[in-house]
Amino acid sequence: MREKRLFTKERFGEERALYGVDGVELVECSFDGIEDGESALKEGKNIECDQVFFNLRYPLWHDDGVLLENCEMTELCRAALWYSENIDIKFSKLHGIKALRECKNIKITDSDVKSVEFGWFSHNIDVVNTSFQGEYFMLQATNLNMKHSSLKGKYSFQYIENSTFEDCNFDTKDAFWHAKNVVVRNSVVKGEYLAWYCENVTFENCTIIGTQPLCYCKGLKLINCTMIDCDLSFEKSEVEADVIGEITSVKNVYSGYVRADSIGEIIVDDERAKGLVEVKETV
Repeated sequence: MREKRLFTKERFGEERALYGVDGVELVECSFDGIEDGESALKEGKNIECDQVFFNLRYPLWHDDGVLLENCEMTELCRAALWYSENIDIKFSKLHGIKALRECKNIKITDSDVKSVEFGWFSHNIDVVNTSFQGEYFMLQATNLNMKHSSLKGKYSFQYIENSTFEDCNFDTKDAFWHAKNVVVRNSVVKGEYLAWYCENVTFENCTIIGTQPLCYCKGLKLINCTMIDCDLSFEKSEVEADVIGEITSVKNVYSGYVRADSIGEIIVDDERAKGLVEVKETV
């Protein structure tokens, strides 16, 4: 195996400073300076960064094999990781817009991400113990698996496929629109208009909060979920739902069933709404 070139406590500010490297270890270095150079590590391989400060644009494009540990990417480090694969991010801060796009085989652990339009068109993503802020999070991502993580934003997880979420906390409106083949377990999902037009999505042991959730869905399942402030729920959906506690209102369920301990209002004003909506029997 080729030995990695080691750089310690060095600054790189020029255009394409380490373009095309194959095998490099950067420790306590910075990509910064008045040169304002872009694309510092473009088209490289086997790149390890430990305690590296990124303050310039487009540093990691078309790369294969990237480790970021204890690193910081500022707001000026926009579009940091694009068209790259085999990426491992640990204990790092990613605070630039569009930080990850069209990448694959990604691990993110114990990190903090503040990035609008993060994760678009990316695939095979494992996330653990990480907090996210941003709009349009993970648009059209596939094979996304998140555990013990949080998100605050808008328009998240739209058009995602084949993904799982466990022990997460999401505060995000218009989430999971058009999602397919998704399972959410033991999580809190807060926000308006949850998961419209989704297909084969399951919420298990979740708390769902917010107005007009889960409309126009196909193959939707709720297992032992709690719904808070959820009015006009399940409109025109094909659903199997067992809910703990009260649902504020349920409207025009097309097929399947919705069962809850209490339902404030059942609205049926569409002749195509054939779904069963009922209050559970008490013993």
